[in-house]
Amino acid sequence: MRILSALIVFSVSLLPLAAQWLHRPTPGIPRTADGKPNLSAPAPRTADGKPDLTGLWNTLNSVADYKPGEAKPWVQKLVQQRKENFDRDNPVFQCLPLGPGYSTKLVFAKRIYQTPGLIIVLHDDLTWRQIFMDGRPLVTDSYATWMGYSVGHWEGDTLVVESSGFNDRTWLADRYPHTEALRMTERYRRTDFGHLDLDVTFEDPEAYSQPWKARVSALLAPDTEIIEGYCDNSQSGPQDWVGKVSDAARSAVKVDPEVLETLTGVYKGFWGGRPRRVEVNFSGGALSVGVDGKEPETLVPQSPTRFIAESGYLYEFVRNDRGIATYMIESHVTGDYKYERQQ
Repeated sequence: MRILSALIVFSVSLLPLAAQWLHRPTPGIPRTADGKPNLSAPAPRTADGKPDLTGLWNTLNSVADYKPGEAKPWVQKLVQQRKENFDRDNPVFQCLPLGPGYSTKLVFAKRIYQTPGLIIVLHDDLTWRQIFMDGRPLVTDSYATWMGYSVGHWEGDTLVVESSGFNDRTWLADRYPHTEALRMTERYRRTDFGHLDLDVTFEDPEAYSQPWKARVSALLAPDTEIIEGYCDNSQSGPQDWVGKVSDAARSAVKVDPEVLETLTGVYKGFWGGRPRRVEVNFSGGALSVGVDGKEPETLVPQSPTRFIAESGYLYEFVRNDRGIATYMIESHVTGDYKYERQQ
């Protein structure tokens, strides 16, 4: 593995979403005249008239409106510490469940099974959630768990899910923590057959002075199945992960701005079978990279074509004999991924 070879030694195997039974049509899906799934058809409904959320969903994008200034001082200090340490304590890299932050993750799939009294959500990392729809109250004094306790009810065509009882070992978004006081409220709306919108509100008065929200959109994945994605750090683990952002800054080299400008553009490819868009920009004398619409990160040059992002990802640009970048390699704990530059 090539990620931060001079700074980080870490090995993990993560098998992401892949397709099984590629050519087996999902029964009960409306289709166009040419046999393709009609994702703009009306949303299906259950026998009692409620929208049926059952299906395999891939998250398309997520936008969180949290403001760093609303975080308590200890939270801000911890966020900076995690950034300096290349996120080595990230639950993903620790092979731990993602907890409530799963609601806002971009790259993971989930299968929803809906019954009148219970909704089951299966995640592709082998974790799962139960949402009880039988009228029971939300627990207020319980054993803290990774995925929490959830109860739901309908408000018109919107499924409202309230959750609590989370432990404090998971991350919400980016590097932001939470405490066991966290309460999460989700509002699901299936706008048509193929699209699902989710609004999430996080309330944690011990960590943040104000609640903050995230908006997520998901797309139905028909004619395929979910497959497990597992994390295995048995060969080496986070204890072997060394190096800091400040180390990368000290080893930075100076690159001519004209060279940096030749690397800008949009690069596209696939990460574990999912489309991925990487936008590279040049501003203020430095390159930055934004992945799938997320907040851009500054790239620290280690050579004219090799850069380290604040997240710990390594980006290497490959140029042709005319000096023009034709594609990039993004390297991190799950491997190396090639993204072609778009014309």
